[in-house]
Amino acid sequence: MNRANNSGRLDRRHFLKSVAGLGGACLAAGLTTGSALGAARRFAALDATDHIGVQLYTVRDLMQQDFEGTLEKVAEIGYKEVEFAGYYDRTPEQVRQLLDRLGLKSPSSHVGIDLLRSDLDGQIESALTIGHKFLTIPALMEAFAGQMSPEKWHEYAKEFNTIGEAVKKKGLTLAYHNHHFEFVPAGEGKTGLDVLVSETDPELVSFELDLMWTTVAGVDPVALFDKYPGRFVMWHVKDLKEIEASQAAAKEGMAGFRTIMEHISPVGEGEIDFARIFAKAGQSGLLHYIVENDAPKDALADITASYTNLARMLAGK
Repeated sequence: MNRANNSGRLDRRHFLKSVAGLGGACLAAGLTTGSALGAARRFAALDATDHIGVQLYTVRDLMQQDFEGTLEKVAEIGYKEVEFAGYYDRTPEQVRQLLDRLGLKSPSSHVGIDLLRSDLDGQIESALTIGHKFLTIPALMEAFAGQMSPEKWHEYAKEFNTIGEAVKKKGLTLAYHNHHFEFVPAGEGKTGLDVLVSETDPELVSFELDLMWTTVAGVDPVALFDKYPGRFVMWHVKDLKEIEASQAAAKEGMAGFRTIMEHISPVGEGEIDFARIFAKAGQSGLLHYIVENDAPKDALADITASYTNLARMLAGK
């Protein structure tokens, strides 16, 4: 059943109402209205389609073959923003010149934590040149491999604050992108993601919520927005067929990973109820919708369908 196609419309009045409601939620959570609430209000006043981006990992094979040509095709589809996962041997200056020529912006780039540890100054300099606002850690490999101890989550939260403080001094923000393996128990009734969100400073660390992987984990994104208002400033928007089968596969660890990948679909062609999630964009603190497919069968066709369907949802059509 394609619930997204049947109910994937965003009622803008509900969206604006949710932004207004974010004020009280932010105050209750101890967040400053100048950050989460202010950003959400500015976002609500703009055309949401101007904030539809694509994670270029989706077209990684094409980027490797033809970096410039692939970005040209991305712009032709209608995307206004892109999120990088590597620059394919181009200099920051070359990347920025191409983005400017194509009328694209790149609010975020995925940068592994090991690279941030070894070359933080260089990564910051590149980000400033290209025009990023966020340096986003794509994953923690110990968690991916199922080797994260409860204590380690707290250590990472502390490290995120340290890196986030250094990044903020240069006008950037550190962010973290989740999969499903952050939702494992981490003691005291918390998951790993709970620890990362609750023990990091909202002024230093933001989060990029992957709606699909959160769904695979059996967690409701809306519940996270209620629990941590203003913290999820970016979303990875991708759809999923066979949700129950994918959730069952997730319990098999790495053995079920391929099954989940096979169920990822273009936005609007799966079973995720986006309308319900999108109506809470203000409470989330959302600034950027970012399309992704980890394993597309036809990358260009996938991101074209995802853009068309997502833009239609956001326009309420």
